[in-house]
Amino acid sequence: MRLLLCLLVSIFLFGSCTKSSFKKEIAVKNTLGIARTEVVSVLLNKLDTLPHGFTWVVKSGDENQLVQMVDHDGDSIYDELIFLAALKANEEKVFTIESSDKKTEVNTDVKTFSRLVPERIDDYAWENDLVAFRTYGPEAQRLVDEGEKGGTLSSGMDCWLKRVNYSVIDKWYKKYTEGGTYHKDDGEGYDPYHVGNSRGCGGVGVWKNDSLYISKNFISYKEIASGPIRNIFELTYAPWQADGVTINETKRITIDLGNQVYKVEDIVNAAGALPNITIGITLHAGKGKAFADSVKGTFSYWEPIDDSEIGTGVVIDPSALLGYKEYRTTKKDLSQLYIIAKPVNKITYHAGFAWKKAGAIQTEDEWNKYLDQFSQRLRSPVEVIIR
Repeated sequence: MRLLLCLLVSIFLFGSCTKSSFKKEIAVKNTLGIARTEVVSVLLNKLDTLPHGFTWVVKSGDENQLVQMVDHDGDSIYDELIFLAALKANEEKVFTIESSDKKTEVNTDVKTFSRLVPERIDDYAWENDLVAFRTYGPEAQRLVDEGEKGGTLSSGMDCWLKRVNYSVIDKWYKKYTEGGTYHKDDGEGYDPYHVGNSRGCGGVGVWKNDSLYISKNFISYKEIASGPIRNIFELTYAPWQADGVTINETKRITIDLGNQVYKVEDIVNAAGALPNITIGITLHAGKGKAFADSVKGTFSYWEPIDDSEIGTGVVIDPSALLGYKEYRTTKKDLSQLYIIAKPVNKITYHAGFAWKKAGAIQTEDEWNKYLDQFSQRLRSPVEVIIR
C-alpha cells in the first residue's frame, strides 16, 4: 500500500516517467551583422526546479543540441546550463528547454578538454576542436632549480598546433611516453612553438623600468568544468615579486568549442601598488609582423613557422588598456608585444592562435579580421530571453 501511494504521488507530481514534465522557450538573438556561433548560458535559478532523476534537453526544432551543466562553486549543485547556438547575421532563433528521463548521446571526440599531465613531468594542457595549449608545473620547475635534466622553468603559454577537430592531448602525450615525439607532424599537427622565458601566447607579468617581472611555474590547479562545450580550470602560482611588491596570482582559464582563443581571468592580489598588469605575445626571432589596435583592443603577431605560418593574438576590453609596446631586443626570448593593462585585481582577456595548415585562417589579414570580429562579439553578446 505504501509503495502504491508513493507511485501515485510521483505520477501526480511529475506525470509519466517517459513524458517531459515541463517545457520553456529560449529566444537567442544575434544583434551583429556577422554570423556567429556562441555558447548560450542559462542560469538554473531562472528555470523551474528540475524533478529528481530528470535531465535537461535543449532542442532547435526537433533536433537535440549538445548540452552541458556547470557547477561553478563546487557544491555539487549545478548553477548553469549551456548550449551552442549557430546564428546568422541579425538572426533570432528559438530553442526549447525540456526535462526528460532520457539521456542524450554526446560525441566525445569533438570536445573541450584539459588535464594535468604527470607522465610529462607536470604540464597542464587544454584544447578545443581548433587549438591546444599547455603550461608548466612545480616538478618541471624543481628539476631546473636543482640542476636535473628534463625540467622547464616558464609561466608562459605554449601553443600546440593541431589540424584535426578531435582531442589530441592524450594521444600526443601517449606518443611521447612510448618513445615518439609530438614535435613531428604525423598529419594531426605538432608542437614547434618555442616559449622559453617569453610569455608565449598570453602569459602575464608587470612591466616596470624596461623590465618584465614574472612568476615562475604554477604550483597547484583546480578543475571546475570538464566539457564537452566549455572547459574551466584554475592555476595558482607561488607568491612572486615585481620590483619588491609581492603578488599572489591565480588564473581562471576557460576554453569553448569553436573559438581560436581561450579566456583568462587573471586574479592578482598585490601587497603594494603596481604600475600595470602586462600581457605578452612572443615575437620569437622577430621575422614576423606585429599589429595593434588599441581602440578595438586587438593585438596580433603573424610569423613564419617551419614550412607554414602562424598568427598569435590577444583581445582585451579597450577600457582596460594603458597602452602597448612592441619590445625588441637581442636577448633570447625577450622580444615581445606587450599589452599593458590597468593594475586591477582581476584582468580579463582572450589569447590564442591560428595555424595556416589547419585550413581555417590562411593570412595575416584573415587573422586580424577574426580578432576584430571576436572583439565585436565580446562587446555585443547575444541576447537571451526566457519565455
